[in-house]
Amino acid sequence: MAVVEQLLRSEADGSISFGNHALAHKAKLEDYEHGGDLYKVKTFSTMTKLEKNGMFLYESVPGTSVNQFSETGNGMKFVVEGASDAQITLGLSDDTEYEVFVAGNSVGTMKTGLGGKLSISAELEGMGEVEVKVVEA
Repeated sequence: MAVVEQLLRSEADGSISFGNHALAHKAKLEDYEHGGDLYKVKTFSTMTKLEKNGMFLYESVPGTSVNQFSETGNGMKFVVEGASDAQITLGLSDDTEYEVFVAGNSVGTMKTGLGGKLSISAELEGMGEVEVKVVEA
């Protein structure tokens, strides 16, 4: 998997790909239309952030490249790559319990608070790409 050179792109399967963890300087793309929604991405080596219609959706520290990102009726899934291990925060439904899968393995059940944010750690260094799936429990 490679970085997303155009910062944010629509995929044929209806998902999006975004972020470029290889950038040395901040880059952003605003008002990208996909599926009737407007997306904004900010990305570089130390941080990647995605917003949908002005609402928080994804953030990683350090920066990551994300492919095949899609929201499902009960969560989200994506494939992530980075140069080092990352802390990923997702914007989900408020006060809801989710089961989190990283690289096909369940890492447990986590509950969002009133802000709907869920934080997970992903071991990416030397791993290439890792699939992440978050499903309402």
